[in-house]
Amino acid sequence: MFNGGMATTSAEIELPDVEPAAFLALLRFLYSDEVQIGPETVMTTLYTAKKYAVPALEAHCVEFLTKHLRADNAFMLLTQARLFDEPQLASLCLDTIDKSTMDAISAEGFTDIDIDTLCAVLERDTLSIRESRLFGAVVRWAEAECQRQQLPVTFGNKQKVLGRALSLIRFPLMTIEEFAAGPAQSGILSDREVVNLFLHFTVNPKPKVDYIDRPRCCLRGKECSINRFQQVESRWGYSGTSDRIRFTVNRRISIVGFGLYGSIHGPTDYQVNIQIIEYEKNQTLGQNDTGFSCDGTANTFRVMFKEPIEILPTVCYTACATLKGPDSHYGTKGLKKVIHESPTASKTCFFFFSSPDVTTEAVSVAIAAPPSDGEANAELCRYLSKVLEVKKSEVLLDKGAKSREKVVKILVSMTPDEVLEKLKKEASS
Repeated sequence: MFNGGMATTSAEIELPDVEPAAFLALLRFLYSDEVQIGPETVMTTLYTAKKYAVPALEAHCVEFLTKHLRADNAFMLLTQARLFDEPQLASLCLDTIDKSTMDAISAEGFTDIDIDTLCAVLERDTLSIRESRLFGAVVRWAEAECQRQQLPVTFGNKQKVLGRALSLIRFPLMTIEEFAAGPAQSGILSDREVVNLFLHFTVNPKPKVDYIDRPRCCLRGKECSINRFQQVESRWGYSGTSDRIRFTVNRRISIVGFGLYGSIHGPTDYQVNIQIIEYEKNQTLGQNDTGFSCDGTANTFRVMFKEPIEILPTVCYTACATLKGPDSHYGTKGLKKVIHESPTASKTCFFFFSSPDVTTEAVSVAIAAPPSDGEANAELCRYLSKVLEVKKSEVLLDKGAKSREKVVKILVSMTPDEVLEKLKKEASS
């Protein structure tokens, strides 16, 4: 450039795509190792350092950006990090967006991002925001993008500029009220899509929809699975009653879903309602009406809540699942205490208890004995004789020997209220 046969003859050398302040910062660093960057010059200096292959100055720019990263500038920096191929900075921006999603999407820089950055964010499972609010932010972005492309801000043009991003909105995670108040009236979805999603919210079995129903879990910790069963058996039937287990833990955790056993007859679809209930208050903390597909193996299959459910130490909870489908595998020899050890956290202890569900019409009892050769029936009679404080011979199975719904006769003088009181006392113990 300056010497040799190819040297320029011009008195000045023009660098058209480099800002003077950024080039000065580059020269100062090369000749004196002095780093002089600020909020106004850091991006142009980063570009100049990458253009002229000065990785040490590039690292200083990234460090500066990292120190000044906040929720209100995370989207702007994410766009730049992707443009300049800075994966470490991009990852930090995404973590910040995950932790403070509402603040990040409310900032002015959100509507300035490109479509690829928008899709990269919508694909994440770790955003901490309700899907209805996320949809509202995406609509704002679409309106801004229409203006950038000098298109009229119409329903059709908003759908056009969103493209693939629209399919990344997880409409099934909304409540029916949220969907009705927002997306259903937005004009961005077709009439057929609106009808299909309303059917998904209201009927069982739920029709397939072209949108992701996997929950966005905003938890930072590692997901762990706890299994209390030591053995798997066959043929557990479903007649509309719930399977329940009570439990407590020794430290604060969040439950994101259950693992449920599938069919003994090969690949099958199930409809299921799952719930977490705070036992003492009889308050439902979270529930999901959904479905799952099994492959016929004895494995468990993930069924997730729409949002993580916080579980507090020493509080008693009931895990409840109501399935509709064919006979399934089931777990036996359940442990009453399960300890999970993590190298980065203290031990988590789970304590499990049977969960009888007592009403004036029926009582639901979990029996550990297998439903074969009359073992479960015998164990039920033995258990009830103990609870009711009568002899084993005074408790007889009257109906339902091969059904999950049974009628039991008590051959002693005892009023229904007395029976109910003893059962309730056992349920609360």
